[in-house]
Amino acid sequence: MRVITTPHASEQAVLAALRAAFTDLASGDPALPGQFAVDLPGGGDVLHYPAVLPAADVYAVKVSPYLPQAAGPAVVTAWTLLISLSTGQPVALLDAAHLTVERTAATTALAADALLPPDARTAAVVGYGRVGRAHARCLRQVRPGMDVRAFSPSGIGGAGDGVRAVSTLDEATAGADLVMLCTSAAADVLDPRHLPPGAVVTSISTNAPGAREIPPAAVPELDVYVDARTSLTVAAELAAAAGWDPATVRGDLAGLVAGTAPRPGGQRPVYFRSVGLGIEDAAVALAAYAYETATTEGQA
Repeated sequence: MRVITTPHASEQAVLAALRAAFTDLASGDPALPGQFAVDLPGGGDVLHYPAVLPAADVYAVKVSPYLPQAAGPAVVTAWTLLISLSTGQPVALLDAAHLTVERTAATTALAADALLPPDARTAAVVGYGRVGRAHARCLRQVRPGMDVRAFSPSGIGGAGDGVRAVSTLDEATAGADLVMLCTSAAADVLDPRHLPPGAVVTSISTNAPGAREIPPAAVPELDVYVDARTSLTVAAELAAAAGWDPATVRGDLAGLVAGTAPRPGGQRPVYFRSVGLGIEDAAVALAAYAYETATTEGQA
């Protein structure tokens, strides 16, 4: 078994791997079990993200411990294990911390590309740490012509790479066709109801208990899409949305990638919520493993 502590995959490779995985999912090929948590004594938990990719002959599971600390931020790690379905033997173990950031951003970019009209021109990234920067990079891969503004409550010294830093949330979101929420907040960051009809808001939130980035009260007034329908009980704002029927979700990412999910109605703001899926981790881990194998063989 190969242990890969610094796995790498380009934005193009990550986007291609996810697009292929969700296309296969739309055809009914891969299994898509939902994530589940194991609570730890004294607080914290370990999230598990399993997936089966039959075409690659692989079972994968990412485990991500969330370990609160008495002083300072919680410790969060992530590792993905790939197991051969032919031999039952482990193929690779990858440190998934960096890969998780990339697959999260690429998932958002794929959804945004599918939900936005062709003439969308302006995007806002709210929260511009590692995850926010990855979102901007992936967005430029699928929508290279968009003007991207970035805002972070803690301030941004300078966004760079074609992204313009702004000083307020209102300045970032004014007139934006797309708002990508990339914060670690556990409370409301933005109310999509204040945006024009058709504006797309994406949210990833964190694995902290009850974390959300929009108010639950807003959910019934939005066109809602998700990475998978298993996310409905995991995303705090969706689970807590009083008077909202989960059956009204307009589509998931497999349907968006395959072109079978209905387009937004254009009468309300659009909300895409992802919580992270094992199929995403599996696909990106495979891409990183393929890159590592090719690089190693090329150096032999």
